Amino acid sequence: MEKSMKWFWTFLAFGVIGWIYEVAIVWFELHLGFVNRGFLWGPCLPIYGVGGLLILLVTAKARKHPLLVFLIICLLATGVELAASYLLERWQGFVLWDYRDAGYGPTYQGRIAVRSSLQFGLMGMAAVYVVYPLVDWVTSKLQKKLPKGYLALTVMAAAAFLVDLIWHLIFGSNAKW
Repeated sequence: MEKSMKWFWTFLAFGVIGWIYEVAIVWFELHLGFVNRGFLWGPCLPIYGVGGLLILLVTAKARKHPLLVFLIICLLATGVELAASYLLERWQGFVLWDYRDAGYGPTYQGRIAVRSSLQFGLMGMAAVYVVYPLVDWVTSKLQKKLPKGYLALTVMAAAAFLVDLIWHLIFGSNAKW
């Protein structure tokens, strides 16, 4: 149970950091001000959570070789982004991003781009070597010092995330209560 709670918080941390990253790009690079980049109400992009967990699992045995980890992350993140673009387009009925006119270098159908792959590689390195160890440390401390509070907080956060996710998967991103 403790390990699955840690994985949940790691997923959530990656999802929130991904949301902040996406909002910052729209705000500072595209100069559009605040735009909620997710399809959920909460500040979390599940694709970053899933991608971050995949990165941790796939790079577990290579962590002593940062260059190899970087290359693995670039390839994995690019593959996840490409697959997600097709799945989300099928589910939403339209493309959620297009790199063709964004100055991100060569693209494939506007779905993936060289620059975004390199950025994901750098973010993945931070995830592996900074964020995950920090989440591991914080969750371990909370589990030891406040086990019941940690469990309650995890259950509440998981419930809020699941309600948000299920609502939007069933009713779509434009759904209102």
